[in-house]
Amino acid sequence: MKVFKFGGASVKSADAVKNIITILGRFPDDNLVIVISAMGKSTNALETYNEACFHKDPMAAGHLEQLQAYHLEIMDALFESRDHEAYQDVQTVFDTLAGCMQSAPWLSYDAQYDAVVSCGELISTKIVSHYLNDQQLNNTWFDARELVQTDGTHREGKVDWKLTSFLINKSLIPYLTSPDGAQRIAITQGFITGTMDNKTVTLGREGSDYSGAIFAYCCDAEAMLIWKDVPGVLNADPKYFDDTKRLPIISYKEAIELAYYGASVIHPKTIKPLQNKQIPLWVKSFVSPDDPGTQIQETLDHDHLIPSYIFKIDQVLLSIAPRDFSFIDEHNLSCIFGLFAKHLIKLHVMQNSAISFSVCIDNKHRELPTLLKELQETFEVKYNEGLELITVRHYTEETIEHLIEQKEVLLLQKGRATARLVVKPLVEVEWMKER
Repeated sequence: MKVFKFGGASVKSADAVKNIITILGRFPDDNLVIVISAMGKSTNALETYNEACFHKDPMAAGHLEQLQAYHLEIMDALFESRDHEAYQDVQTVFDTLAGCMQSAPWLSYDAQYDAVVSCGELISTKIVSHYLNDQQLNNTWFDARELVQTDGTHREGKVDWKLTSFLINKSLIPYLTSPDGAQRIAITQGFITGTMDNKTVTLGREGSDYSGAIFAYCCDAEAMLIWKDVPGVLNADPKYFDDTKRLPIISYKEAIELAYYGASVIHPKTIKPLQNKQIPLWVKSFVSPDDPGTQIQETLDHDHLIPSYIFKIDQVLLSIAPRDFSFIDEHNLSCIFGLFAKHLIKLHVMQNSAISFSVCIDNKHRELPTLLKELQETFEVKYNEGLELITVRHYTEETIEHLIEQKEVLLLQKGRATARLVVKPLVEVEWMKER
């Protein structure tokens, strides 16, 4: 049995959905759990809609109409008539979304976020499931909220592995291991989970990879395959670096390092469940499914062969110091870390001196002003915006010299295998124009 994960780009259009048929045709003898993300940029659109609903913005209705029109266009190209039952299935989800405009805002923004944004995966999986059935690829649709159980931490649920394994073994495994010998295909959602009190909780942005790993772990899958719009794991993002190279084989350890530092191909939490059961992970191109892609497994033999570059834009560097000129000690650090944890803001780079603590974070516009205000109640806080964070695995000094051309280095850390630089561009770069 294998687990496949299809991201938003792989289901962004009717042609993309049809391409799934081509890919599945290469695996006629495998039972499959297929984990699917929201279509295209639907998650972004749902975030915009949720924000409008929460603040009772009259633009909310227009946002929802655009999202529904996008999905209807895809469905009209996949199904012969709007009498097809897929339309009613999908309309039920849109009716739920529309209800958010009439209801009072939830007390918790994050709880409303999870309830609204999770609908993208419900819609995409219903469409794909119906289409595959029409194409004689018989499958069963499973609600991930009834299988993957987490705590109540909205927007970053923590998996209850024991309960999740029990539920998957109770319903999904019997379906996949039916004795009739026919291929079994299960369709389910990435990113979304449930709780014991029937709340919807998401795993965090780009969490569908992690969902796939959860299913692979609990099903003892022989392999997990992530289908992307790139030929595998590249040593750099082609949006920012020329002459990128595919990494043919990397270890679980290297994959975790790359994901932790911000490589966009794999969600950071994906690797651990797979490594724990020695389940190989393949990252392959849905455009060219016969190409080799990247294999991620235990061996360390290939990790040092090709340097990797990870580039994060729109960063903020905070410098935090006690007002009374005291040391940055355990008490001060505990207070600082507590505030970052409270606002669910991840720390990319940390560095401290005797009387100051510096940290690089994403410029999360919604949370940052509140965080700064709370920090400034106790500490002196200075910050720089519009920065870039560059991470280099298996670096050389020549590499670093090249990377800092026309940039001011604000923070530099070097380890045995990894260098991290927080830099300020000295000339305006493309991502700044798009802000």
